[in-house]
Amino acid sequence: MKCPFCGFAESKVIDSRPNDETIRRRRECLSCQKRFTTYEFVEHMPIVVIKRDGSRQSFDRVKLINSMVRACDKRQVSLADIEGIADAIELEVQNSLEREVPSTRIGELVMKRLKSVDEVAYVRFASVYRQFKDISTFMEELNKLLMEK
Repeated sequence: MKCPFCGFAESKVIDSRPNDETIRRRRECLSCQKRFTTYEFVEHMPIVVIKRDGSRQSFDRVKLINSMVRACDKRQVSLADIEGIADAIELEVQNSLEREVPSTRIGELVMKRLKSVDEVAYVRFASVYRQFKDISTFMEELNKLLMEK
């Protein structure tokens, strides 16, 4: 770390204090012995979602939560549960180290988690996500759900 006073390239860390997503470090220059503070933070790489039509958008957590809120409308699923699902999906996508993620993958992750929270919300989300064309495809999905029980 370069000293802001004399420009010397080396310093020693006197004190470190972690905050939410930053680390505050007090440093002392090895040349002029003056002290200064630096902050370190985790840099998140942007996630790009590849839509069905081939267009690309940046990942939007709010859109993800809104889609689940619509699916869970009038169901006993708390907003905290929905936010927890969104957190888990965002973390899984971040940890995959893929910078471009197909929207289909995100949809599958949502369905997997909604199925364990509320089956009606799962079916609602699946009906929009999978774009059921008629009642027979809808019934196939319901039958799959019943067979798993």
